[in-house]
Amino acid sequence: MNDGVNGVALGVFIFFFVLVTAMGFLAARWRKAENEHSLDEWGLGGRSFGTWVTWFLLGGDLYTAYTFVAVPAAIYAAGAAGFFAVPYTILVYPLIFTFLPRLWSVSHKHGYVTTSDFVRGRFGSKGLSLAVAVTGILATMPYIALQLVGIQAVLDVMGVGGGEDTNWFIKDLPLLIAFGVLAAYTYSSGLRAPALIAFVKDTLIYIVIAVAIIYIPIKLGGFDDIFAAANDKFTESGNGGLVPNHGGQWTYATLALGSALALFMYPHSITATLSSRSREVIRRNTTILPLYSLMLGLLALLGFMAIAAGVKVENGQLAIPQLFENMFPDWFAGVAFAAIGIGALVPAAIMSIAAANLFTRNIYKDFIKPDATPAQETKVSKLVSLLVKVGALVFVLGMDKTVAINFQLLGGIWILQTFPALVGGLFTRWFHRWALLGGWAVGMVYGTIAAYGVASPTQKHFGGSSDEIPGIGEIGYIGLTAFVLNVLVTVVLTFVLRAVKAPDGADETKPSDYTADAGDPGVQVELPPATAGSSH
Repeated sequence: MNDGVNGVALGVFIFFFVLVTAMGFLAARWRKAENEHSLDEWGLGGRSFGTWVTWFLLGGDLYTAYTFVAVPAAIYAAGAAGFFAVPYTILVYPLIFTFLPRLWSVSHKHGYVTTSDFVRGRFGSKGLSLAVAVTGILATMPYIALQLVGIQAVLDVMGVGGGEDTNWFIKDLPLLIAFGVLAAYTYSSGLRAPALIAFVKDTLIYIVIAVAIIYIPIKLGGFDDIFAAANDKFTESGNGGLVPNHGGQWTYATLALGSALALFMYPHSITATLSSRSREVIRRNTTILPLYSLMLGLLALLGFMAIAAGVKVENGQLAIPQLFENMFPDWFAGVAFAAIGIGALVPAAIMSIAAANLFTRNIYKDFIKPDATPAQETKVSKLVSLLVKVGALVFVLGMDKTVAINFQLLGGIWILQTFPALVGGLFTRWFHRWALLGGWAVGMVYGTIAAYGVASPTQKHFGGSSDEIPGIGEIGYIGLTAFVLNVLVTVVLTFVLRAVKAPDGADETKPSDYTADAGDPGVQVELPPATAGSSH
């Protein structure tokens, strides 16, 4: 790592950072709304985005600094087991093709802004809606923190902020500036800011990956030498080479499947989805988004390249920024660092907006101020989006950076427990609202306790997301085990509650709502009066 600041790389990084900052503030005038004091406008971009804007927005939302830093870092540290992110992004698109268009239709019909809005309307339960909202906020916080860790990794490699002995304020000042700018343009422009910036972010990422996958192997002697060096490293370390052993295969498969089920349960994924202007836009995007999975497979190979290049870092999350620093000319290293930095800003903005929407619609409006006006909702959501970012920043500055990925994986365990209520509710009303709440509680408790008991060389608790699967004896993803328990409890309790004729909530939706499109008669994008103050 450089002893001093890489001035050329820093200059290029600052150029792109200033560019996207200007775009972030100018986005407030892009597709300017007639009524700016509306959560639909600030939090969903007016539900007006077409195919390409949605594609870039979802790509910028799903393929984040986590993608650029943590996926190849996992491969750098653990070998081919880190490739789990590639099959899970392949699995997810056929899955979401079945339910995202239905969610878009019913949300557009009734003016739902969040998944909790839908759950409340479908099952007539504010308690279940609150559980989904709280889970979404909790799961999103460490995900935002991970984006800030990505920015910090780039700044560390460029030598910005001084060494470990530098005053904490001076050391963290660049990250504080980046955070302040992000907070300001998100507050000002809402979802339009990351939607516009995503064009720059994705273009830079594709350029960097295309260059890296050709240029770096040429400098390292080709892929044969790269794989040989990686295999030697993992053989010497006792990992048995590149491919996981039999026990590792269970972990790999369950983590990939569980992650695929969880990805579009995250609030930011749904926020980007609901911002599109038609049901057909969603269907098109589920067919073209796999292009990003191709990029992800190539990106993951950077972990092996870092090994072959002799990159040595104590924190694996610095491996890829350091690889770029070592292998690229300074100016192009700056471009690569900008791609990572912007790759953190876009999803962090969307995530903070999504978490703020959940708080505003499903906590503030449902339980604190049921008669809140659209302008009051928008104001509260803007303020909460700032608080969410502050919480993520405190997490990054106050904790060991190596734990960020494990807390994000814990968030994945939590968010997966909302799957039965959301996806189940899109296809059937059979599940009882209290049974869904009971299943959610069992999944959350089991998943949290199991994850708490996992230790790692650097952490006594929450050291990973895999543990022994009860009844099978293999090591697997805790989130998937918790999900299975969740579903079992939900099904059993539903039978019991239906047998005793427990009171069921009112369903404000009807079958035709799930196939409605923007141009259909009666489709609206406003909160129905029945939802505003009703507890069903």
